[in-house]
Amino acid sequence: MIDAKALLADLQRLVRLLEADLLGTLERDKEAAETLEKRYKAASKGNRTGLPFETWRRQQVTQIAAGWVMACVFTRFCEDNQLLEDAMLAGPGERLVEARERQNAYFRANPADSDVDYLRAAIFRLADYDATRALVNEQNPLHLLDISPDMATRVLDFWRRINPETGELVHDFTDPELSTRFLGDLYQDLSEQARKDYALLQTPEFVEEFILDRTLDPAIEEYGLADVRMIDPACGSGHFLLGAFSRLLRRWRQLEPGVDVRVHVERVLRQVNGVDINPYAAAIARFRLVVAALAACGIKHLRCAPAWRVRVAIGDSLLFGARHGQAPLEGVTE
Repeated sequence: MIDAKALLADLQRLVRLLEADLLGTLERDKEAAETLEKRYKAASKGNRTGLPFETWRRQQVTQIAAGWVMACVFTRFCEDNQLLEDAMLAGPGERLVEARERQNAYFRANPADSDVDYLRAAIFRLADYDATRALVNEQNPLHLLDISPDMATRVLDFWRRINPETGELVHDFTDPELSTRFLGDLYQDLSEQARKDYALLQTPEFVEEFILDRTLDPAIEEYGLADVRMIDPACGSGHFLLGAFSRLLRRWRQLEPGVDVRVHVERVLRQVNGVDINPYAAAIARFRLVVAALAACGIKHLRCAPAWRVRVAIGDSLLFGARHGQAPLEGVTE
């Protein structure tokens, strides 16, 4: 089971280690440093940042480190709950042995690769499935810079740590209910610097319910269930989106109890929309909606999931329309 408090404390330390590793890479790798500087110049020229380069670079490094960590969290959650059928990072019981054996098999087949290649292979399985592809697409900051092979080894060891008192994994993501609310706290507190930069603060559950009671429910009564749409313009890790998903799905099942739940889930996913300026916030919100849809449909494996279109975009809700040749919202195709 997930010990959210212990997990958060450990992941905060891991993010700091990754940040130091990435900064070291930028010092050693002139090409990587120049690529990042070009991104800064483009962002500055396009009025997408007014920050000094060093401050902007620090934010980018934090985002990249968080991207690596969150991709591992997504993968471990899927592995431990067998949404991904093969364990590559870790897993409770025999799943940990399986992960180690798969790593050995990987290097027998790819002797020139390093642990960073294996870590990427484990993470990017999510790209093989329509339901999770957006979690590791080009919008994920981890694509901007690789961690070092030595750091990848430390990351793998981190996920495979055993509690000497119990003989079990330190972090176990197994949850029969597939609850993802712990990801909200993780998002808020993963990096103190990111929390300050993006003013991260999650909405308590009782506040979320209070607001939905007085907004979504009256809108359903006034406009009808089929015509209601909701959007959270600063959705963060998706608490309001998940609350709306649950309410709308319950209403549809009450209204049409004989209809396949998958039809209802498709409808609800078209009704719930979110936007956030923070890429890994949007990734978490997408992931949580996907998991909620899987749980509602009783789908046990990602390979069985439909090609749902989850309407969570990366963008600035204070801007309207395209800016400087950019699409108005990344991740939106219509």
